[in-house]
Amino acid sequence: MQVIIDIKSGFCFGVKNAIALAEKELKEGKPFYCLGDIVHNEEEVLRLEKLGMEVIDRNSFKNLSNCKVLIRAHGEPPETYAHAKENNIELIEGTCPVVLKLQEKIRKKNSELNENGTLIIFGKPDHPEVIGLNGQVGNRAIIVQTPEDLNKIDFSKPVKLFAQTTMSREKYHQLRTELENRMSDPMLFESCDSICGQVANRGPWLEEFSKSVDAVVFVGGKKSSNSKVLYNHCKSVNANSFFVSSPGELESVSLREFKKIGVCGATSTPQWLMEDVAKTIEKKYGNE
Repeated sequence: MQVIIDIKSGFCFGVKNAIALAEKELKEGKPFYCLGDIVHNEEEVLRLEKLGMEVIDRNSFKNLSNCKVLIRAHGEPPETYAHAKENNIELIEGTCPVVLKLQEKIRKKNSELNENGTLIIFGKPDHPEVIGLNGQVGNRAIIVQTPEDLNKIDFSKPVKLFAQTTMSREKYHQLRTELENRMSDPMLFESCDSICGQVANRGPWLEEFSKSVDAVVFVGGKKSSNSKVLYNHCKSVNANSFFVSSPGELESVSLREFKKIGVCGATSTPQWLMEDVAKTIEKKYGNE
């Protein structure tokens, strides 16, 4: 049996940067917090917690003072920075540069709209990136996921469309077309494709990778929407695709009949975890 790890799988730049910042701070051995899971991968979060990082939610953050807190790649709304300034909290800025640029662009376009139009964000309402983006404009944006969500919009006024960086580009284009068709005056509509290329290109690549092997073991976090989307790309071209979150979950997967196994993962999957999964497969079936 041959086990191959996909060379393009694993952390995107934004996640790599945030984790590198966390590891640097943890070396000091002082209390260190992360506002929310640093990445949607349970195994990586657990690894960093063992090194001393404490994951906190927004309610806990409001009770902190005189400490260091990491802002993860998803970014945060302005009130997070305001609270930190008032309570002597040093924020370690881990927001992905792509997200920072998007936040700036949304603020600019919102000021152009004033109160005369609608700013739309294509994304998931409860996703931390979307919470951070909407916070840039006082939570006045309308969050949409499907064409049906557009019914609350006044199409006779200016509309500006943005997207959460990790959303499907195909679905974004469908939504954009629907908006263009509904506008009373096309000149009042502006589309800003803010989907991250690193994320958008991962799906087509994984389809090619999945075709090149007999079976796929996709490694991803249970809470990661990116993992679910990318796994479905694998499954769409290779029916012998299996989703695991840790090496231990391989116990319920039978790979004995396959000669070439491909191990891959999401933008939130650490390299070390894919390697552990690959080693576990090799150990289990290596002599067959």
